[in-house]
Amino acid sequence: MTSAPYARPDARPHVTADATDPYLRGRSRGRQLADGLHSTLDVYDRLFTLAGIGPATVRDDACRALDAVGAFRPALRKQIEGVADGARVEAWQVAALNARTEILARSRSVPPGECSTIVRRLRTPDGSTTRIGVQTWDWHVELSSSWHTLDSAGGDHRYVGITEHGILAKIGVNSAGLALHFNILGHRDDRVGGIPMHVLAALVLEEAECSEHAVEILHDAPLTSSGSFTLFDRHSAVLLDLSPVGIFEVPEVEEGTHLRTNHFLTTVPSTHEKTWLYQPDSGQRYAFLRDRLTRDPVDHAEELTERLVTGPGEPPVTCLPDMTAPTGRRWASLATVVLDPASRTARVLDGTPAERMTRPWRSLQA
Repeated sequence: MTSAPYARPDARPHVTADATDPYLRGRSRGRQLADGLHSTLDVYDRLFTLAGIGPATVRDDACRALDAVGAFRPALRKQIEGVADGARVEAWQVAALNARTEILARSRSVPPGECSTIVRRLRTPDGSTTRIGVQTWDWHVELSSSWHTLDSAGGDHRYVGITEHGILAKIGVNSAGLALHFNILGHRDDRVGGIPMHVLAALVLEEAECSEHAVEILHDAPLTSSGSFTLFDRHSAVLLDLSPVGIFEVPEVEEGTHLRTNHFLTTVPSTHEKTWLYQPDSGQRYAFLRDRLTRDPVDHAEELTERLVTGPGEPPVTCLPDMTAPTGRRWASLATVVLDPASRTARVLDGTPAERMTRPWRSLQA
């Protein structure tokens, strides 16, 4: 894959929002991100157009998603409406960002990006154990300036992590010590109508006390789209296939280790997977990482990020953009995130795992 320099902000935005009123919490976020959010909307408008999804369809999908959120968790709808107010845009436009995965599921022409996640149980110096997770977030390079780090407080739990401008949540850890990594999957029944995956991430981070509680919340939510949440606290971890046909738990790839790329790992949803979205790439990345972890086990947290570094001739776990490709087909590892639920810490690298020694990290604590 041919790489070339691409635009990244000199200083990555950090948003802090603290209000018990969800509308005011959202409005604070929208005000802090107003300029960048408008640019993000412009990029997504281009992606929707490239995907063959017209403005009327986008608006209708966004309104249906917003209604579904409001019916299930009115406070999350109020947050979305507050973001729109703060950024001076329409509520449906922010809803379209939060439902961008579900809206883009209509198309074959703008496939989604790739992400790779490892969560591993490690022994601490005092002889106890803990869990650490690391993930690359791979997405369209055109959106490299459209994400930020976040510290959100006022719900049941404070949470920190990363997300895109206007989107409530993506990857993070909360003040109860519950961490969430998020990978997109693709099922043939994916559609708008349930709670969008990114809104589910916000729901879990705001409400869940532990991984078991998070699973209970997810089973209660109406799902019409697909994704994977790797949910873990210091003592336990669960990897889920989320889909319109149900929620399924994925076994550990080896004792104490969960591994995820972008294909279903359980039988029921995989029978109707959109294999054209990620294969053979996702399977190649999964097999490569599984073999690497088996041959060279991780003993320390610092080694996890190193395991996601790949180069020429290897599957693109470290994803570099092909800047000669057309818009909609240029993916990059925009961020690398390390989650430590024991310390309630998210460490965010503004770049690929290969840049871990040269690009800035930001440490956030919930």
